[in-house]
Parts: sequence; structure tokens; C-alpha cells
Amino acid sequence: MPAYNGQADVDRTLASFSEAAPVHVLIVDDGSTPPIVAPRLPNMSIEVLRMPQNGGIERALQAGIDALHERGYRYAARIDAGDLTVPHRLAKQRAYLEAHPQVAGLGMWTQVVTRDGLPLFVLRPPVEPDAIRRIRFFRACFVHPSMMLRIDAVRAVGNYRAAYRSAEDLDLFLRLMERHDCANLPELGLYYELNEGGISATKRRQQVTSTLRLQLHYFNAKNVYDWLGLAKNLVHFVMPYRTLQRIKRVLFAPRTGR
Repeated sequence: MPAYNGQADVDRTLASFSEAAPVHVLIVDDGSTPPIVAPRLPNMSIEVLRMPQNGGIERALQAGIDALHERGYRYAARIDAGDLTVPHRLAKQRAYLEAHPQVAGLGMWTQVVTRDGLPLFVLRPPVEPDAIRRIRFFRACFVHPSMMLRIDAVRAVGNYRAAYRSAEDLDLFLRLMERHDCANLPELGLYYELNEGGISATKRRQQVTSTLRLQLHYFNAKNVYDWLGLAKNLVHFVMPYRTLQRIKRVLFAPRTGR
């Protein structure tokens, strides 16, 4: 968990975990003032890795992966401060990765909520690796804070990096999929807090610019979804963030009927 300030969000997120096995938590404190303090929670060992100064989420994630590798861990599960997890999420993801050694990254479906916990819409990205590869630029195929990653595979492709700022997750997943599969479990694993102060809102233009650069780098002219994804992100580049969120609420809101 990378964290920059927001002690209360850190505490609330970690308190949401319910796992039968002990959980090791690594909080990467990216120069918080005051520093993040590890809460005391049952069934958890919590370590805080303090960055010397605020360097951005890309460097914090890279430092976290390297630290977990040094400590001998095989898997890294992502979550952000403010998000909540469902019971036994980690056990389900680990069991899947153990049974599917070709899969290097595994996400889950996600309920998007307001800061007050009110449900907005559900993100159901594609499940199978082939479908993900086909439409990877047309729609978001992973919810980053829901992911579990094979640490060795992440480091082998160069770890998180700052080459594509605010799109460091997509950059990593594309490199992983050149050597491995990535997939999603078709069940709810995360409550994602829609935060107006988050990267998707405050650094949106930078994020869309980085995404467009990645699309051009990996562009496959034979794949119609690459063309559609390019057009979609050009629209995102000019569309206000709040307008985009309203559209998502309409498209992904639960449907009612007889």
C-alpha cells in the first residue's frame, strides 16, 4: 500500500481485511507529514517503509516490490488507502495463482463507491487473458488496487517505472502480458473509493497522455479494438472528468426491472 498522508484512510483500509492466514502488510510512506504510523490489528504484521521524500506513486510502488522481494515474498497484493476489501480476497487470489502458474497478474471485479460508502457502479472487466489482450485499450481491463502480482515476474519485466506517469499500472500490465497471462476473478473483491483528490481526477490529463503514448507504442492496426481505444482516449483527453464519471454511472449502474 503506497500512502501519502491520510492516516485515517490507511487505518480503515487495513481494518477491512479478513483472512484466515496471517497477512504481512507493507505500507510505503511516500514522505507523509506527519509520518504514517502502523496500526495494531489482529492477524497482521505491518511494516512501514519510509521514502526519504515524496517521489510519486511510481517510485513508491517500485520500492515496495523490491522490498517484498528482499523479504522473500512471492506475491504482492495491491490496495490503496481509502479502499476496502472483501473477506478472503487474498486467499482466493493466491489459490488461483497457485493453480495457474502462467498468470502473473490477477484482478477482481470492483464496486465503486463514494467517500461516504454509497454504491455508484460496478466494474466487471473481462476475465480471460485472450479477451483482455484483445480489448486492453478499448476499456480498462484491470482495477489496479484489486490486483495480486507475482513479484518475480514484475521484477523480470522491469518493475513499476516512471516512464508513463499516472499510467504506471497499465505500463506494467502490458509488459507482463508480453511474457505471461493476466486475468480477473469474476467476483467482487474490492470497494473502490471514488476520490476527487485521487490521481485519476487530479492528474487526469497526464494519465490520458501516458495512456495514449502506450497505445501508440503497442498499437496493432489489425485489431479493431486498438482503433476504438485510441478514439476513446482522444475523447477522454478533451472530456471533463465529472462528465466522464456521470457517463460511467449511467452505463454501469445496476439495472432494475421485473
